[in-house]
This record gives sequence, C-alpha cells and structure tokens, in this order.
Amino acid sequence: MTFVVSAAALAVAGPHRSKRVGLFLNARRWRLWKAWMNFIAFEVVSDQVGDSSDGANYGGNRRRMNKEDQAILAVVPHGIFPFALAFAALPERAAAAFGEFRPVVATATSLFPFVRTFLAWIGAVDASRAAVDKALSGGARIGLAPGGIAEMFEGYPKPMTHPDDEYAILKERKGFIRMAIKHGVPVIPVYCFGATKMLNRLQLPSIVENISKLLRISFCIFFGRWGLPIPFRTKLLYVMGKTLFPPVASQDDSVFRQQVEEMHVRFCQELRRIFERHKGGYGWEDKTLRLV
Repeated sequence: MTFVVSAAALAVAGPHRSKRVGLFLNARRWRLWKAWMNFIAFEVVSDQVGDSSDGANYGGNRRRMNKEDQAILAVVPHGIFPFALAFAALPERAAAAFGEFRPVVATATSLFPFVRTFLAWIGAVDASRAAVDKALSGGARIGLAPGGIAEMFEGYPKPMTHPDDEYAILKERKGFIRMAIKHGVPVIPVYCFGATKMLNRLQLPSIVENISKLLRISFCIFFGRWGLPIPFRTKLLYVMGKTLFPPVASQDDSVFRQQVEEMHVRFCQELRRIFERHKGGYGWEDKTLRLV
C-alpha cells in the first residue's frame, strides 16, 4: 500500500515534471512542432514601428523592446483550441519572432497527466491570479489569451453572431492589464488571423457554456477535416502591435482603477488598429472585429 501511495505521489509531483527535464529533452524544439509548422502556413508581421506613441507619458519607460525583455504577449483570439498561443510558444521559428515565453494555461489542463507534464517542461503558468503574479514577480516573459475558454463559445454558430465576423471577449477582461501595471511590465497586443478557422464546433444549449465557464473547463463538440478532430489546413498570420507601456502604479485604489481603464482602452484600440490594417492582406476585407 505504501508503495502504491508513493508511486502515485511521484507521478503527480515527481522530478520528471521539472522544467530542467524539459530543457534536457529539448521539448520546445521537437520535430513534431516543425511538422505542425509545415502542415500550416505560419507568418509573423511586426507592426511595432516606433513603439507606443504615448509611452513617454507612462513612467518615462518608452524604449525599443528586445525579445528577451520581460513582457506580456496578449494573443487574440483564443479559438476553439488555443492554437494561436500554442504555436507562438513552441516552435523554434516562433521563438525567433516572439522570443521564448511561458504560456499561461487553464487550470483544467492539470487534469490530463501527459499534458500536465509537458506543460511543466516548457514552464507553463497556471491561469490563476497567484501563479501569474508569482511568474511576473520572478521576471518571466509570459503569453496569454485574454479571452480564455469563454472565447471558444463566442462567434458563429452562436445565435446573433455572423459567420463573417471575428469576436474577442475583452470588455471585462482586465486582469492582465492590472498585472502589467502592478509589475511595470509592457503589453504586446498580438492578433492571429486564421486561429478561429482551424476547427468548427456544434452549437450546444447555453447551459453547457455556463457550466464550462463555472468549472473553467470546456465542454465543446468540435470537428475539422473529414468531420474528425483534425484541424483544417489554415494559414496563421500573427500581427504584433505596438508595445504598450504601463504607467507607474498608483497606491491610490481609485487612481489605479483609472490607470487600468485607460491602458485597457489603449489595448483594445491597438488591437482594432492592427486588425483593420492587416485584414485585407489576409483576404478578410469584409470582416469586422467585434469586442464583447
């Protein structure tokens, strides 16, 4: 009995889950990820010329960012599966564009043993406030999808949505902005064209969506090529917007909330700007980005 308990404890929190093991196994550069990159078309466009024009008014910290500098990469949209964030975090080609960062992942991923182990290997951060706060306090460069799993259920075929529109859940998603201001970390808006087209889903009763949000785990029926859970071969075009530098965090709660509101507005404006500027090049001239 003691052996069984010890074995179970080792499987859950053993040394094989160490990030050092992931570095030893070179987990971020497996051939599997290169195969995925060959399956899809992957392109990154930087629209960061000049950095944020108002950066000088936010703590005087406006400067050219390097890929090694601490930052929060906010990748929109999440999609039915977070391919956009995953491909930005894993392959060597992506690291050349985004820099190596620690992806923020849903707590529910810990329910899947191998997934949990692999995410530990690449230094993934749990999406809880405490875990993200700890990572940023330690100087980590992180990447996240602000819309989270709720964004999986947004957009067509949801009632009152249009198949030619893109949807991003952002209006009430300000936690990453609060963290950015608290830790003095700049935010880089990234829009991934094509992320929502890699899989389709069936529209289930609204109660399923509510339960998913409550439990923070998705209950979703999705499909791709040939009706199987195989993604459609879709070009992913990442556009990196201008770096948004945070203000110096105020100790006054009301002022701090105002700082969060203002930076959140800047983020949404920049996301719209890069979407509108680059949608034609992707062949989406008639599409509209709707922030909900």
